[in-house]
Amino acid sequence: MSSQSTVPPRRTRIQQEKRELILEAALEVFSTHGFRGSTIDQIADAAGMSKPNLLYYFRRKEDIYETLMERLLKTWLAPLRELDDSGDPIAEIRGYIRRKLEMARDFPRESRLFANEILQGAPRIMPLLEGELKELVDEKAEIIKSWMRAGKIIQTDPWHLIFSIWATTQHYADFDVQVRAVLGPDRGGEGRFEDAARFLENLFVHGLAPHKD
Repeated sequence: MSSQSTVPPRRTRIQQEKRELILEAALEVFSTHGFRGSTIDQIADAAGMSKPNLLYYFRRKEDIYETLMERLLKTWLAPLRELDDSGDPIAEIRGYIRRKLEMARDFPRESRLFANEILQGAPRIMPLLEGELKELVDEKAEIIKSWMRAGKIIQTDPWHLIFSIWATTQHYADFDVQVRAVLGPDRGGEGRFEDAARFLENLFVHGLAPHKD
């Protein structure tokens, strides 16, 4: 007597392309209107397909949102994962700041989506925050503490250091309209990210460098 396989069937190329089209449309809709303000109809319209066609790929709005958030968290954590305990601490932190600013430049919709979820109390991603995110931050905080013990950077709170880097870099995605308005046309172009990188590198690197007697 043969048993049926529980492995889900592989998606065809067309099916995968349709899913990606839906997820791209949903990212635009969710990042603009938030989860509560978004509808399946809006996502279907943005994807250029009928609602029944969309529901063939995702049964519920929640399924689309959860798929996006899982992907987003992986993308968001990638720069922190690259923090290398064997590298030079100042160079590693400088590189982390650069990578986070590149994300602010290249993934502003994802940043807004994440911020909106957090402002709502993270009702749909709290297990990810308390699990994968916390575990990674704790791991990297221990690396930063080891650099402190070795006298390579000053004594400080590694968790709040990471929070501070998040806050200052993601500002350029979440408040981009404000940044460009205040900087004006002469300074508010693409060069604003390089200006921000130099400023933040100087701020954090000088603040973390061991004091000379």
